[in-house]
Amino acid sequence: MADTPGDDRTLRGDATPLPDQHHVDIAAAEAQFNELQRVLSIRSQQAGSEPTGRSATDHDLEKGEKPEGEEPFDLRAYLASSNDAYQKAGIAHKHVGVTWENLQVEGIGGAGHKIYVRTFGQDVLSFWFTPIRIMKSLLETVIPAIRPQLPVTTILHPSSGLLKPGQMCLVLGCPGSGCTTFLKAIANERGDYAHIGGDVRYAGISAEEMAKYYKGEVVYNEEDDRHIATLTVAQTLNFALSLKTPGPKGRLPGMSRKEFNETVRNMLLRMLNISHTANTYVGDEFVRGVSGGERKRVSIAEMMATRARVLCFDNSTRGLDASTALDFIKALRVMTDILGQTTFATLYQAGEGIYELFDKVLVLDKGRQVYFGPPSEARAYFENLGYKSLPRQSTPDYLTGCTDPNERQFAPGRSEADVPSTPEELEQAFLQSRYAAEMRDSLEKYKQEMEIDKSDQEAFRKAVLEEKKRGVSKKSPYTQGFTGQVRALAIRQFQMRLQDRFQLITSYSLSTILALIIGASYYNLQLTSQGAFTRGSVIFAGLLTCCLDTFGEMPVQMLGRPILKKQTSYALYRPAAVAIANTLSDVPFSAVRIFVYNLIIYFMSNLSRSAGGFFTYHLFIYMAFLTMQGFFRTFGIMCTNFDSAFRLATFFIPNMIQYAGYMIPVFQMKRWLFWIYYINPVAYAWVGCMENEFMRISFTCDGTAIVPRNPPGVNKYPDGLGPNQVCTLFGSVPGEDIVSGRNYVSFGYGLNVSDIWRRNFLVLLGFFFLFQLTQVLLIEYFPQYGGGSSVTIFAPEDSETKKLNAKLQEHKAARKGKSDRELDEKEFDEKADEKGAVTQFHGKPFTWEKVNYHVPVPGGVRRLLHDVYGYVKPGTMTALMGASGAGKTTCLDVLAQRKNIGVVSGTLLLDGKPLGIDFARNTAYAEQMDVHEGSATVREAMRFSAYLRQPPEVSKEEKDQYVEDMIEVLELQDLADALVFSLNVEARKRLTIGVELASRPSLLFLDEPTSGLDGQSAWNLVRFLRKLADNGQAILCTIHQPSSMLIQTFDKLLLLERGGETVYFGDIGPDCYILRDYFARHGAHCPPNVNPAEFMLDAIGAGLTPRIGDRDWKDHWLDSKEYQDVLAEIEKIKKGTAGDDEQPQKLTLYATPFWNQLRWVVTRNNVKLWRSPDYVFSRLFVHAFISLFVSLSFLQLGHGARDLQYRVFGIFWTTILPAIVMSQLEPMWILSRRIFIREASSRIYSPYVFAIGQLIGEMPYSVLCGVVYWVLMVYPMGFGDGTAGIGGTFFQLLVIIFVELFGVSLGQFIGAISPSMQIAPLFNPFIILVLGTFCGVTVPYPTLPSYWHWLYQLSPYTRIMAAMLSTELHGLTITCKADEFIPFNPPAGQTCQQWASEFIHGFGGYLDNPNDTTNCRYCQYEVGDQFFLPLNIRYENRWRDVWILFAFSVFNFAVTIVASRFLRYAKR
Repeated sequence: MADTPGDDRTLRGDATPLPDQHHVDIAAAEAQFNELQRVLSIRSQQAGSEPTGRSATDHDLEKGEKPEGEEPFDLRAYLASSNDAYQKAGIAHKHVGVTWENLQVEGIGGAGHKIYVRTFGQDVLSFWFTPIRIMKSLLETVIPAIRPQLPVTTILHPSSGLLKPGQMCLVLGCPGSGCTTFLKAIANERGDYAHIGGDVRYAGISAEEMAKYYKGEVVYNEEDDRHIATLTVAQTLNFALSLKTPGPKGRLPGMSRKEFNETVRNMLLRMLNISHTANTYVGDEFVRGVSGGERKRVSIAEMMATRARVLCFDNSTRGLDASTALDFIKALRVMTDILGQTTFATLYQAGEGIYELFDKVLVLDKGRQVYFGPPSEARAYFENLGYKSLPRQSTPDYLTGCTDPNERQFAPGRSEADVPSTPEELEQAFLQSRYAAEMRDSLEKYKQEMEIDKSDQEAFRKAVLEEKKRGVSKKSPYTQGFTGQVRALAIRQFQMRLQDRFQLITSYSLSTILALIIGASYYNLQLTSQGAFTRGSVIFAGLLTCCLDTFGEMPVQMLGRPILKKQTSYALYRPAAVAIANTLSDVPFSAVRIFVYNLIIYFMSNLSRSAGGFFTYHLFIYMAFLTMQGFFRTFGIMCTNFDSAFRLATFFIPNMIQYAGYMIPVFQMKRWLFWIYYINPVAYAWVGCMENEFMRISFTCDGTAIVPRNPPGVNKYPDGLGPNQVCTLFGSVPGEDIVSGRNYVSFGYGLNVSDIWRRNFLVLLGFFFLFQLTQVLLIEYFPQYGGGSSVTIFAPEDSETKKLNAKLQEHKAARKGKSDRELDEKEFDEKADEKGAVTQFHGKPFTWEKVNYHVPVPGGVRRLLHDVYGYVKPGTMTALMGASGAGKTTCLDVLAQRKNIGVVSGTLLLDGKPLGIDFARNTAYAEQMDVHEGSATVREAMRFSAYLRQPPEVSKEEKDQYVEDMIEVLELQDLADALVFSLNVEARKRLTIGVELASRPSLLFLDEPTSGLDGQSAWNLVRFLRKLADNGQAILCTIHQPSSMLIQTFDKLLLLERGGETVYFGDIGPDCYILRDYFARHGAHCPPNVNPAEFMLDAIGAGLTPRIGDRDWKDHWLDSKEYQDVLAEIEKIKKGTAGDDEQPQKLTLYATPFWNQLRWVVTRNNVKLWRSPDYVFSRLFVHAFISLFVSLSFLQLGHGARDLQYRVFGIFWTTILPAIVMSQLEPMWILSRRIFIREASSRIYSPYVFAIGQLIGEMPYSVLCGVVYWVLMVYPMGFGDGTAGIGGTFFQLLVIIFVELFGVSLGQFIGAISPSMQIAPLFNPFIILVLGTFCGVTVPYPTLPSYWHWLYQLSPYTRIMAAMLSTELHGLTITCKADEFIPFNPPAGQTCQQWASEFIHGFGGYLDNPNDTTNCRYCQYEVGDQFFLPLNIRYENRWRDVWILFAFSVFNFAVTIVASRFLRYAKR
């Protein structure tokens, strides 16, 4: 067998002892413990041997260094003693062996079956076919035979095997070979697949029974870390433990729950070396918390806290450095041995030391089992099949390499013809081998043993039962009862709320500000006729603002789904417990907030001042708040994404507002719609508040409510209510000037005050419980977890892309059959002949001298780089390496000119000249985070980069051809039309490099291009970079733990140690001999079987081991001959380029002119919106729906006085449009800005182009929405009867389009000034409420306090209402209906006309019977103008108002452009 390098062999040269592959070998376990104990002890002792330049207190806790005086943690002793104690106490063990026979997994989507992206056009069409689709699905439910069969693909072909308790299995395979699917199938996570066949048993228990009764005993740790960002590490673990603490029978005698939890938590934290993070937030992309590697360990600890017995780890060492990964697997080994767990794991880039810790290895190739057996014999097995032995390659890389057609090499004299090389052949070879026979034999024996001897199974069942808390059903898979689960969840939610300070402060401040605004606009209402209608208004405004505030619950319900999915699969709690806990934990916060809110509004507006009145009001408003919270949460739980929830909610919101009984009293509602009032919770709350207020008060009838009354300058009529005058308030009694509140609501709104408790409160309470119940049922039985399987989505081909794809596939087919090595030599030569050196790069030499970098920190500045020298030449690849925290990415950022904080000093020269303003666009920087426009295809993304970054002299055809070459070189032929958001990690990484290469840079920077890739993909990527360098590209690249094969691909190495000090810069040499020779000269001799890349990091003290030698390595470097050589070489490069007298070119910041930038940015935006049907169609749907529903309530309005009021309400709904647009547009804008920040650093296009492009992209859809809204508003309601006529209705269209434009520009303005998606929506309710309240209609202009008049002038809504009302009502003849006349009797001997003429002349209106002497019928308005003139609106100003509205949009847009230029919220 080939000699294999041990990637974990330490400087002492000893390797980890190998456990016997068949079962736990006691001697091996002993040795194992000692080894782990030794490593963990080194960690605690390392505090004593600090590298120079760091104080004794400056420990790097990330690397596990312990503060002084802390005891070394002995995992062996801890676990062994606790295990003995459990056995003495008679607590049953849980040993679960896993067997799988003919396990086959099928996923949805056939071979060659492509899923295409949905577009706006398709969505609009499919909307009209909705009734047909519903009928079809109903038919299919009734007659299952007609249901079309979905195409399925076999992901995992039949495989068999077994893993006994105390054993560990490593699952290996290239990406896409089915490793994750295998783990999920073993972990009983079957929801994402079409069908799972075969028999999986756990200690003889079937998978079905396991899922039903023992769900939490088999767990799966996914690759992504999903946690609640605002909880600390300790709180995250405490939560998991509190739900998994065993009952009294499952704990040691005398040990309390609290002690048990603390012991286990501390053990996990110390075992994974994250004790120092206990009180740090877990964090995520937006919340600063622990580092990525620590977050991965929190995921592992959380899973171990469940104390499950079958553990499946999916790439759980991602983001961990080699030493931490090895420690973790060793700890896993110890736990598996002592506790008898059964462990499966897939690992990427696993070192030899990790590999040797496993008992079994399973190799998969395209879903087929090609090896299952002892790890020690796997290498020899593949060599015997005819594969070449590669001694320097670690075994896991070698095994996956044998299944990769690009990677494998055959033994001398062998070829594909006589070596099994397809997945099917490899599978057959394995099935005929002795390993398969042994596996089948041991599987049969183990199954028989499980049938006869059920002791393990019984012990397992008994142990699970004993762990349950008292009172928990025997059949329940949970350890805690339902109330216990709700309690734990409520505590967690409470902690989250309390710790999310920003959210708390903003929600409290906003609600208080809103209350103050509402209170101030209805300040101190009097008990006069003016205070009657406005009392109803203030109650309605207060209630509605409070209820609509809960709209924000919808997106929140969706964000927590992945965490819910993970924790319910661990059987921590039932999903239903979450819904109840959410409500309970929210009450303490919302109760105080709404109490303050109500207090301000109630007493500022002078509602009935009594304790009973206030608390009844508060109770109704708060009940309405909780009910609506439940209502929106129900939608959040029910819908798959935010856009569909948004559509559904807008289906209900307009009706809830319209049919609350305030805008239209219930007895005046259309007969076919009045039932909405009775199923509307907002109506019961509003009615309850109205009855509560008006049963306590009476009004004095005065002023505008008396008919007839004195106009200015006339004193014909009595000042009070005389015998020949009437009070127009509802419920007034002739001759009495006091109107009782009870009568007012009874006659005006049809309300009976005695219903307040017996009907309104009880119904509201019923709604509250109903929505709690809907949440519980939906989350429990119809959970929407979203994001199940990862499917690649394609854009449909057009004639051009069809030809291009055919050509790519032709080339690909021609390459097949030739070995990769032959191709590498020929490929670029052919390309050069074919297209005239298209892929020949023209790199330029880049040098840097004496580079220092300082950043501001609290209390001063810190130096991150110190006197760094180096150079990159065309045709070479330079690796930039160093320990974690040595400043690799910082150094790359500084060299690439990407830093925007801190101070950089030193000399950087490109081609011997100082860096010009075009440096950023002439160089390419592939960042670690792959940020791209998700809706573009791979080809579109690369073309976008080529069009905007290559000079305009290069023709479009050349750029297109260059992109095709890049697609081929990057091996993305099959994904050329795939949408970026659906690509996997590796393809996205290649795309990032492709997008940068499309600019034909003179220099290429890459930041950790191999992180997150498996060994195979990493090797393919570096091989590709080597190809580029060989063709003249200059490359500088940071790299994370390269294997010994990878490091040799580079020409030069720049090695940094902590503090940004240089340790080495120079050649690497074949087999790294130059590098090893340098270290050997200074006392660090690299053993022949050790990976030099890891050795040198150990040698300089970067890992766990102390530094070699007593002198700092940076001092060795400064005294070395190599250092002098570097300085001399830099001088030589500078001299060599100084003589190049190129024609001086005009330097520009961007490669292409402004209009060209705008053209491509707008094109990309248009494609993006066309491919985002949820976003665009939701907006169209909401516009159409609101307009239609409002029109249905006000269908074909007549010319009566009440119809006049309804016309005003119908127009007022227009002001809701900006709110709709803003709430949707802000998140979209902020996501686009993230992409712009990445692209702006490469100077692809200017911030002005970005802002203008965003606006232009939105315009066509805004106009379409405006037209649809207008058509459904103007014609059904019967607008255009006034003097303005049909022309007036088209004027209304112009106003509505300007309203849309205002909404878009305001949304973008708020997006531009907001740092994140969480903050932007907080501005919306405040802005909309202020604009709506002060536009002179909600609070009529004459009654608006004078100190608010400036806000009235400033509100764009003032202009909307003025322009639309004056156009619609100007010259509209009013004819009162019989019940709308105000009757009064003139004094004896006078006609109606004689008695009321001065009054009518002063205030307008008309008399229906001017010559009668009794029962005069007075109509309040004669023509529409009489309604709007008192409101300070003039018909002749309507054009002025429209252009003022337009000017607001222009202002918003200008501010957005400025904000895009200066506010990026991206510090680096």
